Amino acid sequence: MKDGDLALLGRSRPLSLSQLFWAFTWLSLQGFGGVLAVVQRELVDKRRWLSREEFVEEWAVAQVLPGANVVNLSLMLGDRYFGWRGGLTALAGLLCFPLLIVLVVAVVFAGVSDLPQVQGALRGMSAVAAGMIAAVGLKLLPSLKTNVLPALMQYGVIALTFVAIAVLRMRLIWVLLLLGGLGALWAYRLLARPRPAQTKPDPDSGSEPAKTGDTA
Repeated sequence: MKDGDLALLGRSRPLSLSQLFWAFTWLSLQGFGGVLAVVQRELVDKRRWLSREEFVEEWAVAQVLPGANVVNLSLMLGDRYFGWRGGLTALAGLLCFPLLIVLVVAVVFAGVSDLPQVQGALRGMSAVAAGMIAAVGLKLLPSLKTNVLPALMQYGVIALTFVAIAVLRMRLIWVLLLLGGLGALWAYRLLARPRPAQTKPDPDSGSEPAKTGDTA
């Protein structure tokens, strides 16, 4: 199974630990101002290691777990294909080179951090990062079509989440517990409902089964 095979969306996989390491290294080196957009493009669109639906589900789990969400995702994805060795390899690829770069940048930035030009450049980068995150959110909306929750309920939770974080300034943990718990409980109840039995036609007669009831 080749990496990035377009015919196998969500079914490609890393072929070795070294490929996994360099994939997360390249991913981390692109994550200026926020890594969500880069993760989605690299793991879903480019390498096809996850489908959009799988990415949304695993990113949600990574958000709920303690720690940085991309670190959690790297451990989950590495463990899926290579066990604990894959998890540690993906994490090493994610952290090694960025750590070295951050140390160098910190030394250089210490001498120019007070310059107005540098501060203005950082504000501009933050605006681009916010736009990238918003674009990824819109790009992943079609994956909600396969969600068990009704569309109205899904968009309602999205709107309430935006209001809680952007307007009310609620802490993320409370948003996850309240709205995330509400969505999980509702989905559990929908999945627990018994599905209506479907009557199969008789293969011998080739006709539809007769309806029960009084006949004239």
